[in-house]
Amino acid sequence: MISRIDAIEIIAEHTTADDLVISTTGMISRELFVSQDRANNFYMLGSMGLASSLGLGLAVLNPTQRIFVLEGDGSALMSMGTMALVASESPADFVHIVLDNECYESTGGQPTISHQIDLAKIAEGCGYKHVAWVEDRENLTKALAECEAASSPHFILVKVGVAPVDGIPRVSHTPKEIRDRFKAAVKTTNTPLAI
Repeated sequence: MISRIDAIEIIAEHTTADDLVISTTGMISRELFVSQDRANNFYMLGSMGLASSLGLGLAVLNPTQRIFVLEGDGSALMSMGTMALVASESPADFVHIVLDNECYESTGGQPTISHQIDLAKIAEGCGYKHVAWVEDRENLTKALAECEAASSPHFILVKVGVAPVDGIPRVSHTPKEIRDRFKAAVKTTNTPLAI
C-alpha cells in the first residue's frame, strides 16, 4: 500500500503549470503544501467536505484548465451528493482523487465507513466516465496517464496507509494569500471568479 504523501507527490508530478489543484482541509493540504506549493493550489483550510463542490464550480466556470480535486475518504463521504452532480455536469478535464486511509486522520484517526463501501463503485454508479481503484505507485501512475485519453470526469480512489509525516508544517499562507494567488492563476472566461 502506498503512503498518502507518496501518492500526493506522484499526483503533483502529473500536474502541468496550468492545472488547478483543490485540496481538502487537514493533512492532504499540508502534504501537498510540502510536496509542491504553488499559486495554482487552493488549500481548503477548515472546510471539510467542500473540495469537490468548489472544484466542480470552478470546472463549470472555467473549462480551459484541468481541475484536480484531492480529498480524503471522510471528505468524500461528507459530500457524496456532489459526486452525482459532477457526473451530471460532466465537466471537461476534471480529475477527482480520493486518498482513502479509512479514517479521519487529521482529527485523531477515528474510522470512517470506507472499509465497508466502495467509493469507486459509487462514482461509477453516479456516472463518472473513467474510474480507477489503485493501491500502489505503478497503478496510480497508470490511472493518471489514462486520464489523458479517457473521457472526463475522472475518479481515482487511492487506498493509502495511515502514515503521519513527522514534523509536517501547516500551510503557512494566510487564507487571503491563498485566495489571491489562486485567483491570479485561474484563467476565467468573462465570468468573474468570486472566491
